[in-house]
Amino acid sequence: MAGKKHAPPGTIAAQNRKARHDYSIEDNIETGIVLTGPEVKSLREGKGSLVDAWAGERDGELWMFNCYIPKYAPAKNFPHEERRPRKLLVNRREMDRLFGEIHREGVTLVPLSIYFNKRGIAKVDLGIASGKRKYDKRQAEKARDWDRQKARLLREHG
Repeated sequence: MAGKKHAPPGTIAAQNRKARHDYSIEDNIETGIVLTGPEVKSLREGKGSLVDAWAGERDGELWMFNCYIPKYAPAKNFPHEERRPRKLLVNRREMDRLFGEIHREGVTLVPLSIYFNKRGIAKVDLGIASGKRKYDKRQAEKARDWDRQKARLLREHG
């Protein structure tokens, strides 16, 4: 599954498009997320942002930090903190593997998207990522431009 770009099944609530530009994604893992009712409603409306969000270890558990989910206006009696840390749900074996990965130098866990699966449960697509250097980003942009130009030429000249 490493290096594959795949769309998770179901409805995408929030997406981190910049992550694939800034990081090279080595592997993906699907995790559950602990949310309150108004947070789920807000995500179902398509609000929420994963820009600058990251996942890491806290007290032996996996947490997602700096994820922005705005307040759901009709639930003004049940407010929530918009950028609070949110617990991610994975089984112990996967958690130990992820902690081993992030303790390597230069490897981080980046949330790629939050989506609702076919059963309507919120899931997070986490990427095990290593940062790209500036020249790597330029090379990727050149390859993307060349592919676009090649497709345009093939379309025009049959």
